[in-house]
Amino acid sequence: MKTSQLIIASLLCTIVYSCKNEKKEENRIIEEAISKEETILKQENENEDEEDAITLQITLEPKSESDVKGTVLFSETEGMVSMTAELSGLTEGTHAIHIHEKSDCSSPDGKSSGGHWNPELSAHGKWGAKEGYHKGDIGNFTADASGKGSITFATNEWCLGCDDEQKNIVEKAIIVHQGTDDYTSQPSGAAGSRVSCGAIIK
Repeated sequence: MKTSQLIIASLLCTIVYSCKNEKKEENRIIEEAISKEETILKQENENEDEEDAITLQITLEPKSESDVKGTVLFSETEGMVSMTAELSGLTEGTHAIHIHEKSDCSSPDGKSSGGHWNPELSAHGKWGAKEGYHKGDIGNFTADASGKGSITFATNEWCLGCDDEQKNIVEKAIIVHQGTDDYTSQPSGAAGSRVSCGAIIK
């Protein structure tokens, strides 16, 4: 009798142990499936973000017998446009950079790009000034002793190729000036000659 009870108890333990192991294995499989699903969803979201992002890289070429050249990278994500400009060949000191109204850099002095991009017909001024500013009034940046300078800028008042002509900067131009924008003189800040130009085109 005792022997049969021991056998039954042993069988019950085996069954319980087996069930526990099966449950652990089932939980492990479920956890792995959930982890894989989360990874796939994360990758899909990242791919969607990459698809939604728009980037443009333009080349700046020397004007007005200067040696100023460089690149400007524009990127638009979720309604915000960021800009990073890297330049070389500048004189040491402060220089102005603006968006001008036409993507035409054909003239030797850069004046074929027209005036500042100003779709709202505002007064010229420092970006964000309550007295007014052009949508192309980016501002000033500094070049070091080696002639290199950079500037970053971001705004939700621009777009890259949208249908809103009050915001779209495609088919415009980036102009770098020899001097400093004083944010006061009309209509362009008395920033001096145009030493570099790049067309913003897709």
